[in-house]
Amino acid sequence: MSMRTRVLFQLSAASLLLGAAVGAQAANLGFLNDTPITYMKQRDVDSIKHAVVSALDEKKDGESLTWVNEGTGNSVKIDANITVDSTSTDGGRTCRSLVVALNAKGQSMNLRPNFCKEGGAWKLQKR
Repeated sequence: MSMRTRVLFQLSAASLLLGAAVGAQAANLGFLNDTPITYMKQRDVDSIKHAVVSALDEKKDGESLTWVNEGTGNSVKIDANITVDSTSTDGGRTCRSLVVALNAKGQSMNLRPNFCKEGGAWKLQKR
């Protein structure tokens, strides 16, 4: 398995939120049912993970890239603006925070994941 593939598997913020949204119905949090994350299919998640890695690797602080789920086979159009918010370094460790603004069916949500790497792959940081 390549390093880039491992990174994509580790960047599971969208997957975690999707699981939380599904579990939200059982917890009487039905308002989460119409959020963009609930319309995402696995191919959308895989595609946006690639976009997140691209932003982490290529964008400077304050720069953005746009992701659209076109070509994933999902009939619901989902788009996102992925912005690198800030970067910090401590020795050989680099950390970057992102702002991911997801949009689908007139609904939007903002995610603020943080990633760090030390000589290898980006890893999503738990809060």
